[in-house]
Amino acid sequence: MLSVHTCPLATLGGKETGGMNVYVRDLSRELSRRGIRVDVYTRSQDPTIPRISPELADNGRVIHVKAGPERPYNKNKVYDHLDEFIDGVQAQVEADGITYDIIYSHYWLSGIAAASLRRTWDVPIVQMFHTLAEMKNRVAQSPAERETGRRVNCEGEIMKYADRLVAATPLEKNQMTWLYGADSEKISIVPPGVDLERFRPLDKVEARRYIGIPPTHRPILFVGRIQPLKGIDVLMKALALVKQREPALMENGCVPIIGGDPQPDAEIEKAELERLETLRSELGIGDLVTLLGAKDQDTLVYYYSAAEMVVMPSHYESFGMVALEAMACGTPIIASDVGGLSFSIEDGYNGFLVPGRDPRILADKIIMLLKYPILREQFGEQARTWVTRYSWVDIANELLDVFGLTLDQYKARHISPPE
Repeated sequence: MLSVHTCPLATLGGKETGGMNVYVRDLSRELSRRGIRVDVYTRSQDPTIPRISPELADNGRVIHVKAGPERPYNKNKVYDHLDEFIDGVQAQVEADGITYDIIYSHYWLSGIAAASLRRTWDVPIVQMFHTLAEMKNRVAQSPAERETGRRVNCEGEIMKYADRLVAATPLEKNQMTWLYGADSEKISIVPPGVDLERFRPLDKVEARRYIGIPPTHRPILFVGRIQPLKGIDVLMKALALVKQREPALMENGCVPIIGGDPQPDAEIEKAELERLETLRSELGIGDLVTLLGAKDQDTLVYYYSAAEMVVMPSHYESFGMVALEAMACGTPIIASDVGGLSFSIEDGYNGFLVPGRDPRILADKIIMLLKYPILREQFGEQARTWVTRYSWVDIANELLDVFGLTLDQYKARHISPPE
């Protein structure tokens, strides 16, 4: 696996860490349990970390390759160091004396590196993008939020030369074909999975005690990166409306915002954090909303279980793995009806889908879940049942079928028939 710009072992919730890190890590571990050897190559961001980390899995390694400055670095500038990354991967392979059967590359930077490695190794590429630049640009609210033309062009090229593309949802498959002209015949739809052993329902009172919330408090939880496209401002406006319309419901309310780097160095992240702090003050909800920064997944399970609901007001989500994690903990979701959230949430069954950027309707749904505990419990139980279809055991089975198909087709194209 190639995960050039972000390490699967990194702390989640920061600038470049999120669902993709979880995906690469947990899929690698599931494949490892089946005796499949997996190496994940990523760019070294800290010279003090061992070059080869065996903590991924029994049959899995994370290999940190020097490519550019060994520190967190603008992902778009990583492109200029891809040759160094590719050379580092090849040097490791030669030193180990190993061969691979297939390359599974993640995000566009990895797809570019995969092309060079395929030429050397003569193995097929399976590519997953996780997010699409064209879609992010369509929801961008300022020039600073737009993805580069280079990324858009590279994604289009990767879709042409990759042997197989993995889309998380039918909608993402359609976006690849509509926006990039990708060949629909080589796109397989396989959603991400969720670790059902880690994410499970815990007793609410115990969970609240563990994270330091009084048992009488009623947390409304947000988990995600601190970025404009996550719609945290819409959540804050909705909370102000709830407080105005139903003040009694919010007397014991609290809204933990989990995610983000406590010391962001990217201008867009600093600006968004400052904007949210200002908005929180202007709306008079400083007593409700607390920005907690990133939390590891072992702690997240307590927040999900403690919460009355999880709100995902995103403007764009290619899938939205937070929804799976929350549902696995038996917690209902209120989410924007966008991207993958439209597929992982069944409106009125395991949560609510609401129009994006509409704080009034979001406030209506928050009030409904706060008012009716039986509805919350029903949604939570149905969410837990619903999410079992996304176990990593099942998702890995689907991906192994995709890998097998890709290998068969690749061999058929590259082996000449006997004379």
